[in-house]
Amino acid sequence: MIKTIEYIDGVVRMIDQTRLPAEKEFVDCRTIEEVGNAIKTMIIRGAPAIGVAAAMGVSLGADSIEATNFEDFYRELEGKCDRLGQSRPTAVNLAWAINRMKQVTQDNKSLPINELKSRLKEEALTVLTEDITTNQTMGEHGQTLVKDNSVILTHCNAGALATAGFGTALGVVRAAVNAGKNIRVMANETRPFLQGARLTTWELKEDNIPVKLITDNMCGFFMNKQEIDLVVVGADRIAANGDVANKIGTYMVAVLAKENNIPFYVAAPVSTLDLSLASGKEIPIEERSSDEVTHINKKQISPEGIEAAHPAFDITPNHLVTAIITENGIARAPFTDSLKALANQK
Repeated sequence: MIKTIEYIDGVVRMIDQTRLPAEKEFVDCRTIEEVGNAIKTMIIRGAPAIGVAAAMGVSLGADSIEATNFEDFYRELEGKCDRLGQSRPTAVNLAWAINRMKQVTQDNKSLPINELKSRLKEEALTVLTEDITTNQTMGEHGQTLVKDNSVILTHCNAGALATAGFGTALGVVRAAVNAGKNIRVMANETRPFLQGARLTTWELKEDNIPVKLITDNMCGFFMNKQEIDLVVVGADRIAANGDVANKIGTYMVAVLAKENNIPFYVAAPVSTLDLSLASGKEIPIEERSSDEVTHINKKQISPEGIEAAHPAFDITPNHLVTAIITENGIARAPFTDSLKALANQK
């Protein structure tokens, strides 16, 4: 299994996803600030992986604090957490992990500071192991929706690299393969950062799962030719009504799937649900540098000085979503009821 991120001897080590597939290199983070920078620059990306990285980053931040009493310790930790939380705005798992670590800190305020730091490291490692188990369980639920000999379209990368391991959307693919089903994947390249071309294809090739790379504007062609059986994508935040924030271009894929009567599934852990938001209209959309649109691998592909837009995510409205797959089960419309029930399930 691909190890996206590890926490060993005071170092958070992660695969540098900006260098795949040409080079498999690792980045070592020794401070919470370095973890925040890795999240911001997309060395690590994918909502669940960002959550794991954030939990580990908070542990690193706690280790660096020299305060001897809880009040001073927590005040300094809160400041570090606030700065870490600004690294990327759309993926709710970032805030979820930070809040979880802050709650553990509060729950253990009576411990000596050194023991409290150890407790936070323990919690960060728990977040990692829980994420892998969650993805495997989610995959088992999701694979029940996949028939033998299916072709699955994916958009962006929602595999092991987007999580602590196994994956969300690709977790469904892996679980279907593990169940003995003959599965093939079509992967959208996912401009402008090419997560599908660089990461999804690399993962599936590593696992010997058949994959065909297509450009984003080809998926309607293949849907119309009835060469795609279902769509499975991940999510960075899901509102209470089932509106889904995911990588830019997902909305376009969902519209095409609806037009061609193809099921459109979202695979995401319960931690990606944000039931505090009534609809996707309230989800903040990250605007990234236009250089990522005007350049590929630092090579300019557009005229000098041209203006370019780069919203990193879009919102797929719930009426285009066939079902949402979580570790607690599968939610269907009306999502306001089904997602709340799954979120409250123990």
